[in-house]
Amino acid sequence: MPIRNTTEQWGSVAKLLHWAIALAVLVMIGLGWWADRLPYGPLKVDVFWVHKSLGMLILAAMVLRLAWRLINPAPPLPDSLKAWERWAAHWTHWGLYGLLIAQPLSGWVINSAANFPLSVFGWFTVPAITGPDEAVKQLAANVHWLLSWLIIGTIALHIGAALKHHIVLKDDVLRRMLPFGKVSS
Repeated sequence: MPIRNTTEQWGSVAKLLHWAIALAVLVMIGLGWWADRLPYGPLKVDVFWVHKSLGMLILAAMVLRLAWRLINPAPPLPDSLKAWERWAAHWTHWGLYGLLIAQPLSGWVINSAANFPLSVFGWFTVPAITGPDEAVKQLAANVHWLLSWLIIGTIALHIGAALKHHIVLKDDVLRRMLPFGKVSS
């Protein structure tokens, strides 16, 4: 499998980043939902700490993914797609990139405005990006909640489109992103 993207498939770096981020985002959704429902106590603090730490790693991975995507053009979409489908695919991908960068940034703002140090798995502490401010914290929390639902909806759209390509259209769009997928000739 090539490291860089080709006209036939995504390269190994893009695949690794895609699937690692996808798994991390699914874990984040579960952790966020669970932590939000826990009563205040040590378990809630620990679950949120993992959630925040993983969020910072997702942010770093998304910056890498975006940089890699900018220097490695995506494999072209099938010629059979209609113009609106190409437009939807383009904006769904770029929308996910934007959402998955904005979401951890909003979490970072929440944490900073709460005046709480943010240690990433105990490896390092990230600096606050705003001073303590309850109004900013609440605004960022509302944005974080909204972005969560936008991410869930966009992921559902993304998965649905990938399955449509695989099951209905029977093309290689999904196979070329699978970790060990072989594109048919």
